[in-house]
Amino acid sequence: MNNKSITFVKNFSYSLSSNLISLIISLIIVLIIPKLIGLEDYGYWQLYLFYSTYVGFLHFGWNDGIYLRYGGKEYSKLNKNLLFSQFWTLFIFQLILGSIIIILSINYFADSNKLFILIMTAICMLIVNVRFMLTYILQCTNKIKEYAKITIMEKVIFIVLIVLFLLIGVNEFKLLIVADLIGKLISLVYTTYYCKEIVYRKVSTFYFSFNETIENISVGIKLMLANIAGMLIVGSVRFGIERNWSISTFGKISLTLSVSNLILVLINAIGIIMYPVLRRTNEEKLPKIYSTIRTVLMFPLLGLLLFYFPLKEALTYWLPNYKESFMYMALIFPMCVYEGKMSLLINTYLKTLRKEKLMLYVNIISVLLSIIVTFLIAVIVKNLTLTIVSIVVLLSFRSALAEVYLSKILNISVYKDILLEMLMTFIFIITAWFSNSWNSILYYFIAYVLYLIIKRNEIFGAARDIKRLVNKKS
Repeated sequence: MNNKSITFVKNFSYSLSSNLISLIISLIIVLIIPKLIGLEDYGYWQLYLFYSTYVGFLHFGWNDGIYLRYGGKEYSKLNKNLLFSQFWTLFIFQLILGSIIIILSINYFADSNKLFILIMTAICMLIVNVRFMLTYILQCTNKIKEYAKITIMEKVIFIVLIVLFLLIGVNEFKLLIVADLIGKLISLVYTTYYCKEIVYRKVSTFYFSFNETIENISVGIKLMLANIAGMLIVGSVRFGIERNWSISTFGKISLTLSVSNLILVLINAIGIIMYPVLRRTNEEKLPKIYSTIRTVLMFPLLGLLLFYFPLKEALTYWLPNYKESFMYMALIFPMCVYEGKMSLLINTYLKTLRKEKLMLYVNIISVLLSIIVTFLIAVIVKNLTLTIVSIVVLLSFRSALAEVYLSKILNISVYKDILLEMLMTFIFIITAWFSNSWNSILYYFIAYVLYLIIKRNEIFGAARDIKRLVNKKS
């Protein structure tokens, strides 16, 4: 193996380890918390997670600009004085913005639980957004080992605090939120240790660079808006559910989304390390690499859908109060196929090729469609089943649209593969929703075997390409 391959494998092992630990902890949270707290408390806990998902919107692309502009560079060659000034300027800006949100929330919200959630979300915004700048710098300069340790620390502290609270008999959603913020705060402090050359410098070296700030925001805001729009595709549907059904129903549906998203934790382990590697890769090689990774990615993603059937039975047994929500998981579970491909492959390539405008364009079209669909189905028709189905339909549309545009840039053909994958997810949904027996797993398994037969030449070819890459001499 050459040096690049060794570095890639090491970084992948670090990223995979941290994400595996995150997966285990997330699995514990998904399984234990709804078991020990009431439906309403779990609904409020999910509402906090829902709101805090969007706090990244409030750095206005500042961090994303740094991520894009410095992606692929060496950490040792960064301008530390400039980044020091950027870090503390962002901190002050977030502190002011958070204070404004808290003051407005106190004045305009009467519901004490929702007021508490909004105040905690403002605090979360301050912690997360300043930490994002540092973790983005670590990611884009390929310091994956340090980033992995930070991720592990946050999750471990959070789960330890949760266990302590539950052991002493405290199971209110408010303390779950406090535990989450403590984990994030300590991980922020730990992150500043790894980036001490950036964070801790003499005050006299600080200077406000308006041009640097504007350039970072102007570059990053397109990516940030694209990411926010991407989250709003599902977020609009969740908001429609929260507004038109009870907080308990919102919590139940959020649980199924959490289970489906667990798979994406491992996929992100690869996506994190791919970006800096692809940024340093000759553009002529990108189309071939894309086709190889796509083939290697899609057959296990579609295979993962087989695990829905035993997973549903196990979760129903463990959490009988959420039996109805696991029935709906049949409609949601295929989202891992489209979100996995989008997160690992399509978005990573678009960022590498600096096509943030295209990402934004695709996501805006998708989120506008999501708003229209949610209004018609959730507000007008008030059909919960169709509302949930719309999540996968919208995500598949966004994935297909983005990949078609990307394929034109790379000059490759993906139409047949997109249609085949849509057919597979359609077969899965039909068999899982309409067949309550274990025969449903047999039906999908037969379809999956046929898929592997159709794709066998591409799969073997991709495996050979990867083997040649790993064995290539320095």
